[in-house]
Amino acid sequence: MIEITGLRKSFGAKRVLDGVTLSVPRGESMVIIGGSGTGKSVLLKCILGLVQPDGGTILIDGAAAETGGREAFLARFGMLFQGGALFDSLSVWQNVAFRLLRGSARKSRAEARGIAIEKLRRVGLAPEVADLYPAELSGGMQKRVGLARAIAAEPEIIFFDEPTTGLDPIMAGVINDLIREIVTEMGATAMTITHDMSSVRAIADRVAMLHGGVIRWTGPIDTLDTTDDPFVRQFISGSAEGPIEALR
Repeated sequence: MIEITGLRKSFGAKRVLDGVTLSVPRGESMVIIGGSGTGKSVLLKCILGLVQPDGGTILIDGAAAETGGREAFLARFGMLFQGGALFDSLSVWQNVAFRLLRGSARKSRAEARGIAIEKLRRVGLAPEVADLYPAELSGGMQKRVGLARAIAAEPEIIFFDEPTTGLDPIMAGVINDLIREIVTEMGATAMTITHDMSSVRAIADRVAMLHGGVIRWTGPIDTLDTTDDPFVRQFISGSAEGPIEALR
């Protein structure tokens, strides 16, 4: 579903992506691991066209990005943002239905509200939550609302940017389980970026490690703990000793 070849991106003298090549099969969940500042978010932004790469190719379902127009291209994606990114001035249901109320395929308010409430139910939130505002929700509830918004338009591809950041271990487990269930139910292709190893093990079909601007290793989740790649082994063990230099 996603085919990336030789992707390069620099910001001034800082080379962030230095020839990333990665294939994400249709209907699978790919998790990208790597330390902070290694370019994971930049990779997602390049795929979405929010950042213009310096070189390389990105194919979505075999076609160049934005084939058929920008609106049609973005309609294929859903995204759960790291910080929730809910609109403070909109109610919960309006946040969930944000895309449904805009664009050429917009729905009536009544229909959009109905879909929003259905998606809220799917992430474990009662209909009464629909008319609350983000400030009235806990961090875990806000994350669930963000997940409901990500799936509201039934996207083919869903991106998850650090989905458990800021959550306690129990709520992080709940969100991980929800993501896994929903992606499987929808048959969606998923790409997650995280350095939370509990999320990796709960969500991933395949794992790729981004370091030094390239994909250092990729493989099925059940080979993660047996790989002899020194970068992966240091990352998953959290050791300060190894080829990845720790900031001191």
